Amino acid sequence: MDGQHQKEILNPSLAGAWSPASLPFSARFYRPPMKDRLRMTQPIAYDFQNKCVLVIGGTSGIGWATAKAFARAGAKVAVAGLLDRGGLETELLDSGAQDAFVMALDVRFEEQVAACCDQIAARFGGIDVGLNFAGTEGPFGGIEAMDQADFDRVISINLRGVWLGMKHLIRHMLVTGGGVIINMSSSAGIKAIPNVTVYSASKHGIIGLTKGGALEHAAAGIRINAIAPGPVETGLLSRMVDGHISISDIAAGVPMKRISQPEEIANVALWLASDGASFVNGETIVVDGGMTQL
Repeated sequence: MDGQHQKEILNPSLAGAWSPASLPFSARFYRPPMKDRLRMTQPIAYDFQNKCVLVIGGTSGIGWATAKAFARAGAKVAVAGLLDRGGLETELLDSGAQDAFVMALDVRFEEQVAACCDQIAARFGGIDVGLNFAGTEGPFGGIEAMDQADFDRVISINLRGVWLGMKHLIRHMLVTGGGVIINMSSSAGIKAIPNVTVYSASKHGIIGLTKGGALEHAAAGIRINAIAPGPVETGLLSRMVDGHISISDIAAGVPMKRISQPEEIANVALWLASDGASFVNGETIVVDGGMTQL
């Protein structure tokens, strides 16, 4: 980076004099050295022995990274989702899971969500941690360009799916005396992002469900929180912006000059589910490299 840009960045009075687009490409899209990238994805030591963890939407992306993180922590891990790549149970067991189970689930249908929670609770003797991570991106474009079928699909998966997951996880946790629920929102649920407005609305709604559910069931020993990631290196992000915005341009808009890895979001989920977060309830943890502060 040249001296002029360094001065502008270090001097707050000149903050309006530059933008990420004005920086040299190497400065705009910072890619950390390999040793630092490896450190970002290293597992943090937690102990979830004898705990049952259900990751809804856990067969890919952030959900799969989270399932593997809980497996490394020794949990009994159940994964439910649409994508069955085969061999997932073996991979979870090889990662350290005390037990593992994978099943198909479409979160748009209440009977499937209810049956999933019933089956996992019966198999493992209850559900200690439930994560509602199923989601879809929807089409890229303005509100007027989206048809009702696309709107209904985004809302039914992202918002109704989380509500159904909460409903049936809470039903079991009330019987067993408590638990932890973690919902997947987004930085798009914190502030508006153009051309993904319906996706953004669904993620705003998840934060509302999280806050209300946390208040309703805190006295029963159920903690409910949400995570709001910024851009993460997943298939969902690639599909969302394909042909519209490059990943490097997205990274340039993040203060840390990169997008996050799924494992970095999984680490936050581990903490929220742990006793280290025992008094954290009704919160949305933003994990976006500072992007929402701009």
